[in-house]
Amino acid sequence: MKRILIANRGEIACRVIRACRALGIATVAVYSEADVNALHVQLADAAEPVGPAPSAQSYLDGERILAAALKHGADGVHPGYGFLSENTGFARAAEAAGITWIGPRPDSIEDMGDKQRARAIAEAAGVPVLPGSRRFALDALDGLEEAAAAVGYPLLVKATGGGGGIGMRRVDTPEQLRASVAATQQMAAKAFKDGTVYLERLVARARHIEIQVFGHGDGTAVHLFERECSVQRRFQKIIEESPAPGLPDAMRARMCEAAVALAAHQRYRGPGTVEFIVDADAMTFFFLEMNTRIQVEHPVTEGVTGWDLVQAQIRLAAGTFTPVAQEAITTSGAAIECRLYAENPAKNFLPSPGRLERFSLPDGRPHVRIDTGVREGDTITPYYDPMIAKLIVWGLDRPAALARLREALADSHIEGVRNNVTFLEAVVAHPDFVAGDVDTGWVERTRAALVTPAGAPA
Repeated sequence: MKRILIANRGEIACRVIRACRALGIATVAVYSEADVNALHVQLADAAEPVGPAPSAQSYLDGERILAAALKHGADGVHPGYGFLSENTGFARAAEAAGITWIGPRPDSIEDMGDKQRARAIAEAAGVPVLPGSRRFALDALDGLEEAAAAVGYPLLVKATGGGGGIGMRRVDTPEQLRASVAATQQMAAKAFKDGTVYLERLVARARHIEIQVFGHGDGTAVHLFERECSVQRRFQKIIEESPAPGLPDAMRARMCEAAVALAAHQRYRGPGTVEFIVDADAMTFFFLEMNTRIQVEHPVTEGVTGWDLVQAQIRLAAGTFTPVAQEAITTSGAAIECRLYAENPAKNFLPSPGRLERFSLPDGRPHVRIDTGVREGDTITPYYDPMIAKLIVWGLDRPAALARLREALADSHIEGVRNNVTFLEAVVAHPDFVAGDVDTGWVERTRAALVTPAGAPA
């Protein structure tokens, strides 16, 4: 493999470029009109415009992106995360064009992308799943109340084609059910071109723990241990870490075994993440979903294992990766990642586009890693996800990693846009977080102690 087109933008595009450089592979960037001067465009060996700023007319235009790959002689395409990374049609079109798809087999993407089908596959692989219902098509709600009663309240209405925290609504009472289902169906039809939903039992105090797997594509797979992702807002992750604090070794082992069994069952290829809900009271775990791509939080795993997951992914696609035995994968110390967003926590984390008048992060320090796709003076546009950087630290143990993280956040200075640095400082200093006693609803319950009031200095 000599040249890879990166079908993405921002931080993950820059991350893939770094991996390609280390492997001696040339890169081709694509960019929308809003990203003509973006960092990933300047870092790549070549770049090709793919349309106007809206994603549907640029980064989601598979035909135009593949045309760019053929024009520049790319023999591989890396989708990153988001956009077309889990688009089965795009993956198959790339392969049909003779371009190596740097990702799992399209069939795996299709199976895991349908959340109900994924639940059935997980059950067949012996993985525990939460009680759930059949799917309900758009405006076809016969039997909905009976299904909800069987699942039990509180419950989640989930889009069949959703993911990444998008397409979910909590329902606490039967009176909320129909309106919540209808709203979720309409959103899902617009966002995922699939308006079907299903119901799933909501765990009252849930931890979100995921297992990083790496499949060899031949029916064998390994795991690279777990990540704790329970600090969330609006069902989306803010802080991730490994190892998960307070997770019993026996449960960790069972979760890793279940994740590997699912990956092996699918003959999965490359890096993927099997996500679980852990009942923090009963200490039981259940399958949530599988993400068939590199994850935003993959640096956490890289920090404790020493792997370069993106390089391994590329080498596997190129046929130069040697399968590794599970016993050869070990961890050291603790790693924590914070996602820095251009958003206003005091206004329900509303995105805050604008020019980065100051953007100074503690890059270059020992055991501090900054992954970003922007520089001081760049503009955060309203068109894309407002994450501007990931701050990752490593320490000999969790207290050491936390101390390093607090120092790094204190030395992170962002001006020109509202941002969540102060909010993150409050999170990592809170006694609950220090004790590792958080769950997916913790941020909402603790918001008053974490968020600077509206109108206060950013």
